[in-house]
Amino acid sequence: MNMHAENALTATAHHVAIVMDGNGRWAQKRLLPRLAGHKRGVDALRRCVALCGERGVRVLTVFAFSSENWNRPEEEVNGLMSLMANALTKEVASLQEHGVRLYCVGERAGLSAKVCEGLEQAQQATAGNSRLILNVCFNYGGRWDIAQAARRLCAEGKPITEETLGRAMALAHVPDPDLLIRTGGELRLSNFLLWQAAYAELFFTPTLWPDFDAADLDAALASFAQRQRRFGKTDEQLRSRHDAASSSEERENV
Repeated sequence: MNMHAENALTATAHHVAIVMDGNGRWAQKRLLPRLAGHKRGVDALRRCVALCGERGVRVLTVFAFSSENWNRPEEEVNGLMSLMANALTKEVASLQEHGVRLYCVGERAGLSAKVCEGLEQAQQATAGNSRLILNVCFNYGGRWDIAQAARRLCAEGKPITEETLGRAMALAHVPDPDLLIRTGGELRLSNFLLWQAAYAELFFTPTLWPDFDAADLDAALASFAQRQRRFGKTDEQLRSRHDAASSSEERENV
């Protein structure tokens, strides 16, 4: 679903995407194994989900494990897989309590049967929730997403256009992100949501992901609220459209 907001001057980020970076560095600064940082990262995600729900965010998409993360040391990869499997089991009750619907987005090939089963069970268990959609991108890459969408269209004999590709993307069930946050101080997308983030507002923070809290989220949302989203239009066009909408609203209230 590739949609732009009707009002480009809106101050609300309905869809927030996050590159949760800095878990390993958080652990290393404390002389802990990298996996300890990833475990604290799960705590930060739980906290962030609750905060987004309180602030009216409707969709939260997070980068949990990228296609390139397979290149990390085997011990860390195995630890991340185990952590994911355990987190899925433990967090479902909390997601249910907070009305969160979970989507696990990414390539299933290469994942263990245990992880795949956990992904499916967690999705099914939360399918009836509607307060917040949580997309966990696991074994995901932006280039993979574009390629799989193109392959699907070719297999179905459909033409490849911006519209058809958008509908075939792994995140077609939600609007494109309004705000993309990256923690940890790095200033790049790292193959995350390359298609969907075409018009997202970007916010980079040096805060390492395990330390990401309400103040950090509010700073990102406040920055978003100050930006003008033009989607290729000029300032004059936006002002004219805004004035016309205001006049129409005033006439309706008379």
